[in-house]
Amino acid sequence: MHFSLLVFACVLCGSTLALNNGLMRTPPMGWLAWERFRCDIDCQNDPKNCISENLFMDMADRLSEDGWRELGYVYINIDDCWSSMERDENGRLQPDPKRFPGGIHKLARYMHDRGLKLGIYGDMGTHTCGGYPGTTLDKIQIDAQTFADWEVDMFKFDGCYSNATEQEQGYPLMSKALNATGRPIGYSCSWPAYVGGLPPKVNYTQLGEICNLWRNYDDIQDSWDSVLNIIDWFFDNQDALQPAAGPGRWNDPDMLIIGDFGLSLDQSRSQMALWSIMAAPLFMSNDLRTISSGAQSILQNKIAIGINQDAMGMAGRRILKEKSGIEVFWRPLSNNASALVFFSRRTDMPYRYTSSLRQLNFTTGSYKIIDVFTGKMASLKDSTDFVVSVNPSGVVMWYVSAPARMNLNHLRRGQEAHRVAEENFIPYVFL
Repeated sequence: MHFSLLVFACVLCGSTLALNNGLMRTPPMGWLAWERFRCDIDCQNDPKNCISENLFMDMADRLSEDGWRELGYVYINIDDCWSSMERDENGRLQPDPKRFPGGIHKLARYMHDRGLKLGIYGDMGTHTCGGYPGTTLDKIQIDAQTFADWEVDMFKFDGCYSNATEQEQGYPLMSKALNATGRPIGYSCSWPAYVGGLPPKVNYTQLGEICNLWRNYDDIQDSWDSVLNIIDWFFDNQDALQPAAGPGRWNDPDMLIIGDFGLSLDQSRSQMALWSIMAAPLFMSNDLRTISSGAQSILQNKIAIGINQDAMGMAGRRILKEKSGIEVFWRPLSNNASALVFFSRRTDMPYRYTSSLRQLNFTTGSYKIIDVFTGKMASLKDSTDFVVSVNPSGVVMWYVSAPARMNLNHLRRGQEAHRVAEENFIPYVFL
């Protein structure tokens, strides 16, 4: 199945090492405040919808009580605007006492008591993007230790108000400082996004050695145009980006906006499907207290999550761009399975797309197909033509199991890596 692509990806990935903290062997999942709530700090007039400890505790309750945690959504991440405008007398960052009267440590304990993890935000410049105190080079060690003392589990390091020289020093220094605390803290770097996101300005081999995930491109907005721009950038540049991803190191195309205001249900399925094909982190930014059943069903789809969380950790690729406006994406999975996505860029009406697995370079045999969003199952020979009806800006997504085990040892990143991937693989599709 796409052997030449798989060889290309494996050769490049095999030379890329992951950050040695043992974390995020599959893409992290959870909830992040930024896109839905931004810096809305008017807690007096709207206490339920402001950046405060109450908001994060509410979201923690929803993750732990509404079935999210069991599916892997375990991080609750604070973004910008959480701190006071001044450091304390010891030079440490401190939370805004009006918005976080209990402190960050208390909030972390609230998460941990519910089987969740807490993430926090910082910036390596003089100020954060929102104008709050930054973490300059001389403050890296004290801030890393502060986050560890607060029992934080993930740290996002932004790059506003910094220059290229400071970024080149600061991102590796923070990685070392976080590891030196002795506390496991997942590390999200924004470094690539500030230098164009692509080689040669971005060294993805180095990045994979110091960061667990990284932002490569612009911030997502609550609109379909924004989602499309991100999809285009990532897959137009897939030769550089796809090999960079793997267990413990992930490209981050930004948050899932499913359940907000800008996407239809078809567009929401498209974002979920393509983020899963990319092996992207799944961080929702929505209001879980009021989310619709349709959006919740998409975000809690066990098959899509299983594809996203596949233990082999190899990101997928776009393999076809048809004149009809249909694009086909493919991702290799553990146990010689794979995922296919048929995506429509059309805006007029559903399109009936005809192909066969043989035309998509699958090997001879009979395959089991599971439609990710309908749950329908079928058997399909490689030579048999099929027709999928794809809605405008929508997707049809398939989980495809292999007809028989194939000897792909020479294509893999290494015998040991593959053995671990197979032993840890959870076949979500059979739940």
